Amino acid sequence: MRRLALVVLLVLALPAAAAASEKNPTLRELEGELMCPTCGTTLELSNAPAANQIRRFARERIAAGDTKSEIEDKLVAEFGRGVLASPPKEGFDLLAWVLPLLAAGVAAATIGVLVFRWSRGRDSEPPAEELGTNGRVDLDPALEQRLEEELARYE
Repeated sequence: MRRLALVVLLVLALPAAAAASEKNPTLRELEGELMCPTCGTTLELSNAPAANQIRRFARERIAAGDTKSEIEDKLVAEFGRGVLASPPKEGFDLLAWVLPLLAAGVAAATIGVLVFRWSRGRDSEPPAEELGTNGRVDLDPALEQRLEEELARYE
């Protein structure tokens, strides 16, 4: 019962933490989610003048009490969607989120089918009807004679 209560509390706490992050973003958090329009890297990796301008704008908006979404919306209005490090999860941009998952599923299914076929196609022993009286596969007498001669040459 205690475990169930703990799980319920954790599940309820996760949205609260996400909501707190939305209402009170930090500059460090935004730096990882915004791109520099000049160099194409996240703000945390960029020292370009455009990145510094975006940082300054984000600091001002955080101090003014804007939410993360409001800050991102204002930056998108000024710089375009390229300022966001991850594409939005809507419209055509949803493909950027769905296609990798779809490709991973197809790859896993393909590997599963190949492994199944490979494991079914291998026999560890020949069928019993192919074995001779001595427990070995009977060869054509001419082939067996040739094999014996070749083995004798190497001894």
